[in-house]
Amino acid sequence: MKLALTLISGFIFFFSAGAQNVNGIWKTIDDETGEAKSHMELFETNGKLYGKVAKLLKSAPDKKCDKCPGERKNQPILGMIVVVNMEKKEGHYQGGDILDPEKGKWYRCKMWLKDGDPNTLVVRGYLGPFYRTQYWYRVN
Repeated sequence: MKLALTLISGFIFFFSAGAQNVNGIWKTIDDETGEAKSHMELFETNGKLYGKVAKLLKSAPDKKCDKCPGERKNQPILGMIVVVNMEKKEGHYQGGDILDPEKGKWYRCKMWLKDGDPNTLVVRGYLGPFYRTQYWYRVN
């Protein structure tokens, strides 16, 4: 009986974790200092995931993106869409891009919830065969 209850609980957890989405506010961490850097708001539009800078924690709120390419150049970072066109496939969000406003570069991107933790998002940016991984933490 205990085994059956354990199996049922495991299935419920597995399927409820898979149903978790990434919409909401996430705290980003600076790779170099380990300090909280910003809050990102992830949201879906027309079946694709996007993200915008919702709050700057280390920089002035009126900071501009002086290194950004194209239409984002010299625009305020706060409110800027920096995650675009992510599609959910095989449990990951992928096929889109993420902008690093500090470097002014776009990277291919994949995102997924860390195994067993719906409050930790793994964010991986790719430039060719190279990648950088960050962990974002859900803000409640």
